[in-house]
Amino acid sequence: MHILLLGSGGREHALAWKIAASPLVTKLWCAPGNAGIAREAECVALDIADHAAVIDFCQRNAVDLVVVGPETPLAAGIVDDLASAGIKAFGPSKQASQLEGSKGFTKDLCAEFGIPTGAYRRFTNAAEALVYVRAQGAPIVVKADGLAAGKGVVVAQTLREAEDAIAVMFEGAFGAAGAEVVIEEFLSGREISFFALCDGETAIALASAQDHKRVFDHDQGPNTGGMGAYSPTPFVTVEVHDQIMAQIIRPTVAGMKSRGMPFRGVLYAGVMLTPQGPKLFEYNVRFGDPECQVLMLRMMSDIVPAFLASCDEQLKNFDLRWYPESALTVVMAAKGYPGDYKKGTRIGGLDEAAKIEGVEIFHAGTTSKDGSIFANGGRVLNVCALGKNITEAQRLAYEAVDRIQWPDGFCRRDIGWQAVEAERDRR
Repeated sequence: MHILLLGSGGREHALAWKIAASPLVTKLWCAPGNAGIAREAECVALDIADHAAVIDFCQRNAVDLVVVGPETPLAAGIVDDLASAGIKAFGPSKQASQLEGSKGFTKDLCAEFGIPTGAYRRFTNAAEALVYVRAQGAPIVVKADGLAAGKGVVVAQTLREAEDAIAVMFEGAFGAAGAEVVIEEFLSGREISFFALCDGETAIALASAQDHKRVFDHDQGPNTGGMGAYSPTPFVTVEVHDQIMAQIIRPTVAGMKSRGMPFRGVLYAGVMLTPQGPKLFEYNVRFGDPECQVLMLRMMSDIVPAFLASCDEQLKNFDLRWYPESALTVVMAAKGYPGDYKKGTRIGGLDEAAKIEGVEIFHAGTTSKDGSIFANGGRVLNVCALGKNITEAQRLAYEAVDRIQWPDGFCRRDIGWQAVEAERDRR
């Protein structure tokens, strides 16, 4: 098979690594890719926002399947445009991508189909939003309705923080994404990431994971795109897993089908495990980044047939197998992230770090020049490890981090801390 992967982050490097391992694949391209992906696939300088250029490339190179990594092209309808040209693509349609592209759309779907989530209201002007938050009090959650690169959510601990967030969003900090604002009840509990593969009718669960959104240790500092993750999480027990599938995932798939916009692709539920049970706080319509990295390390099955089954509505009789080991990834970011940071700084020691058994390094924001690797983004590397438990995976990942020579980079030193504590308590 000829496969084209779209994207350039750590998620796409992990997907490229997994796709390239499939015996079904004869040629793999990635557009635009990065320095790490270039080891797994041929990187092509395609503008993935130019759907006509992507279609032309697919037709000229007899591409059998396009795998879409990031959310922006999905929300822009690239899967629809590829399908219209007779090209098979893994991912949801533009209509179905509203589950991530519009917070209000998702909350309304939850209300219509009885999916447990926090109470909410939608607003198109600041004055009414301010009246609402003052009546509700803090803590409260303020979200830009549209896509804001993972930065359009403010968990306001004080009324002043909520008021400031409303002002910033309606003043245009997130452009069109903030033209409407959703204000939600603050959910307390433990946050986990839950993934399901869907074909419009059937959903099958992938492995559980937990992300670390805050930039600094002990969950301090601003939210980011994700500073690390691990899988599986001990907090998704068999009972919790079954509740999430029965109360959140399956009703969503059924609801989307009944609305005439069947969901195909990866459904990524951000779930809060509250005292009242699991509640949905957001949907994404693609693999998480960095959760994808740990899922790919643990997936025993060939991923390509899974993508095809999702596209062809054949998941009903499909099964995925997973390695029992635990996986953990540490994100190395440029100093200053998620604020201003410097590009073009040199990174050394990657080959030395990768020699540790069980370690895999996925690139996110990197470029290559004259045999050297340079930082080219905010989140730059994903240092991953597989171990017999989270404690061992964590130790191996940080051993690899310590071999990397990058004075202009930083990472959290506590990824997986909740699971490590849980493992310690069980001993």
